[in-house]
Amino acid sequence: GDPLAAEGVAERVRSLDGLNVVGIVRNGKELLEGLVGFDPGLVVMEVAMPGMDGIDTMRAIRRMRPDLPVLAYSTLCNIEYINSMRTEGAAGYLLKHGPADELGRAISTILSGREYLSEEAAREVEQGYRFTSKQLGGEYIGLTEREREVIRLIALERTNKEIADELCVSIDTVKTHRKHLMAKLNVRSIAGLVRYAVERRWV
Repeated sequence: GDPLAAEGVAERVRSLDGLNVVGIVRNGKELLEGLVGFDPGLVVMEVAMPGMDGIDTMRAIRRMRPDLPVLAYSTLCNIEYINSMRTEGAAGYLLKHGPADELGRAISTILSGREYLSEEAAREVEQGYRFTSKQLGGEYIGLTEREREVIRLIALERTNKEIADELCVSIDTVKTHRKHLMAKLNVRSIAGLVRYAVERRWV
């Protein structure tokens, strides 16, 4: 992400008792490369990064270091980002515009083995549960890797049959994914799904 913002976070981490900064990286690719040679006790990671975003990076971290605590740190308070990060294994989700001392609280909570959610993020999650329990008859858990792929292909104007062929699934499965995506993201049309993907630079 932003080098100045990253340095600011590093300064705040250094000011906390017993913590040191072993590295600052600019994107998900650099982070994964860094984990090959480093064994940090915690990662503080931006969600909206160029190239490989936080969700994809989180998924890769889980494969490399299943026990490494990761704190998502972002200006984004969208339900699908929060729950997608949690689904992929992030130990916490902290909003950048929160109180100055919140970073320390979040880190100590995560290092003690508990999950930390900013108050605003927790509220968003609660609203998400309420919304999707009505729409989907179950718990909201963010967008899965397959759903993200389906929405990207929809935005690329692929037909249901083309998507089904590319993903090796049935057309009915693609239709089910579309229905779930529209319910999860609270959009009423395919145009809404396309706009969602374009806004997030998935296409």
